[in-house]
Amino acid sequence: MGLLLAQRGHRVHLRERRPDPRLTPTERGRSINLALSARGLVALGRAGVLERVRASMITMPGRMLHDERQQLEFLPYGQNQHEVNYSVSRAQLNRVIVEAAGEHPAIDLRFHQRCVDLDPHSGMVQLRDEQTGQLHSESTQILLGADGAGSSVRGALVKQGLTRINEMPLPHDYKELAIAPVADSRHGGYAFEPRALHIWPRGGFMLIALPNMDRSFTATLFLPRHGDCSFERLQDSRVLGEFFRYQFEDAAVVIPDLHQQFQQHPQSHLGTIDCQGWHAGGRVLLIGDAAHAVVPFHGQGLNCGFEDCVVLDRLLSQSPDVATALASFERERQPNTSALAEMALENYVEMRDDVRSPEFAPRKALATSLERAFPGRFIPRYSMVTFHPEISYAEARRRGAQQQVVLERLVEEFPAIDSDELPPEAVTAARQYLQEAGL
Repeated sequence: MGLLLAQRGHRVHLRERRPDPRLTPTERGRSINLALSARGLVALGRAGVLERVRASMITMPGRMLHDERQQLEFLPYGQNQHEVNYSVSRAQLNRVIVEAAGEHPAIDLRFHQRCVDLDPHSGMVQLRDEQTGQLHSESTQILLGADGAGSSVRGALVKQGLTRINEMPLPHDYKELAIAPVADSRHGGYAFEPRALHIWPRGGFMLIALPNMDRSFTATLFLPRHGDCSFERLQDSRVLGEFFRYQFEDAAVVIPDLHQQFQQHPQSHLGTIDCQGWHAGGRVLLIGDAAHAVVPFHGQGLNCGFEDCVVLDRLLSQSPDVATALASFERERQPNTSALAEMALENYVEMRDDVRSPEFAPRKALATSLERAFPGRFIPRYSMVTFHPEISYAEARRRGAQQQVVLERLVEEFPAIDSDELPPEAVTAARQYLQEAGL
């Protein structure tokens, strides 16, 4: 956001609570690897940093499913070479963007600065230097709170009664685990095929793994906090080892220090934040996770936050004044981020449960065939969300629901349908159903 504003000639003051990532080692075990897709790529391109980031991007054209018998099944995300996700290290992405911001003469970048309080009407913000403990105030024309799900800016607005927040925690937590490179691997030093998002779906919980440039994988275990199969049951090293060997045998083999990592890496929470009142005083605005944090199961938290930047940049250039732009931003984005929050929760069920169903792959193949038969009219919802930034999240959810009805009617009418080559009568029926659905 700072880079986009600076490009428009604004003087930008970036204040970050954390240390400078250019000077400090990467924090391990706390940050989920990122899946970068079309919406994020558009924003990075607008900010002029896409080519810098591209060197750290690993192409993932689909999901690699690992079943309980260590059998693998690859499911492509889309049906052309452009419909891919990219694995990128959060630390590397942060570092690249911070480097670009630090080089821009219109951006004043300072770290170890914690927001303590603010006045949304005057634009004054009070900060504390985390190294010296000293307090100081700065005045702003526009104050953007891009400070994440635990936003201090949002907290100050809530305290003043200007913003309402509803936090909806998920009863599942996550823990990251590192899978080191394997010297004698048939995958060029990677433990598994690197061109895929790996998923171990187990019904009610799952393990995923994303590739890194150094030939390692970042694995993330998603598991209920309590219950028969939960984090609370994995405190004993013997139980932990048995659990991984039984549920994720091929992953357990390549994490020899599983118990040590499990003890050292934090168990982190997941949840959705529904925030009402993103802007205040005509000059303060929440963007990204500060306004609309979602669970990570659609791989869109990063991409949605970057898309926020593009939308706000456009509105600030088009609106007659700042207050109008900030109000327009919330009005335009809130329906879309709410739709994404719902779809992200639904995608968790798909990733951990639905992909295990014998009907999942044939239904997905049928959806792909319908997309080929009716290009532009039938686009799988995942593809709309991930690969079509011209389609809003809210529209993707609306169209996805209509398309699901079409899909179910076809399966009901043609139970033995061959999705590789749709029979003429199925094409005719699909055309009618799409027309009835307004698609």
